[in-house]
Amino acid sequence: MQGSAVDSQQPIALESTSHGSEEHHPDLRLFGIALFLVAEAMIFLGLFAAYLTFRSVAPSWPPEGTPKLELLLPGINTLILISSSFVIHKGDDAIRANDVKGMRLWFGITAAMGAIFLVGQLYEYFHLEFSLTTNLFASTFYVLTGFHGLHVCFGLFLILAVLWRSRREGHYSNQSKFGIEAAELYWHFVDVVWIVLFALLYLL
Repeated sequence: MQGSAVDSQQPIALESTSHGSEEHHPDLRLFGIALFLVAEAMIFLGLFAAYLTFRSVAPSWPPEGTPKLELLLPGINTLILISSSFVIHKGDDAIRANDVKGMRLWFGITAAMGAIFLVGQLYEYFHLEFSLTTNLFASTFYVLTGFHGLHVCFGLFLILAVLWRSRREGHYSNQSKFGIEAAELYWHFVDVVWIVLFALLYLL
């Protein structure tokens, strides 16, 4: 009888241990996003290195005859994009307080700012006095800014996806906010890359 009582208690102990291990299982999704961004950063670093190499070996940079880049519109665009990092962080602060409506507001403003940035970049493209094939500087300019613009588009997609999924009651809360954190982290990455790009292409 005693043996059977022990046997009947053993599965309960094993089940309890199993549930305990599940509760303490670490969430590595943000770590995966961080690794992805490191890989993306390596691509941008390669492009930056190529640009700096071209610049160092060229007799003059930009090549003679290349129209000078205007600073006003790119400068405004830079302020908008940098400011959007603070705005999207307000959305993260809101969800930590379980304020889903506040999160939607701040993420919506961030999406609008990102869209304004892209429109400004397209406007600049249409008014530049050089094309993709004008010279090496023009080619690298379009490749760098265009590749970054592609990342801004993807960041906008992430933000809009968060807004769409937040329509479901209880989908996001201070205990369930991975999508919000992932979108914010990606958007900060996009902003930092642009600061480097702006310095390389427009200021140096």
